[in-house]
Amino acid sequence: MKSFVAFALFLAVGAAIPVQQDKEAVVLRFDNNNIGVEGYNYGVETSNGIQTQEEGVLTNVGTENEALEVRGQFSYTGDDGILYTVTYQAGRDGFIASGAHIPKNPQ
Repeated sequence: MKSFVAFALFLAVGAAIPVQQDKEAVVLRFDNNNIGVEGYNYGVETSNGIQTQEEGVLTNVGTENEALEVRGQFSYTGDDGILYTVTYQAGRDGFIASGAHIPKNPQ
């Protein structure tokens, strides 16, 4: 479970990287629900168009299969003027991301 929490934090940092490129950006909206019991969710929107939202739910609570399941998305406008959106989930099956700009794995 600790590895899933660390991974979720890694994702949050990764989603915030574009914010560092625009030092004038300010947070327009920040919603956070994290009372620390079986799950959380948050959403952020900045003045430079970056948006992110994520939710995590603790599954199989109290068993040896206890795990954090995470779902979320983030979007930003690239240097090319295109709006990029990434949707992801992480959990027992690993990390799975999708977006129009992300190459698909042939099955």
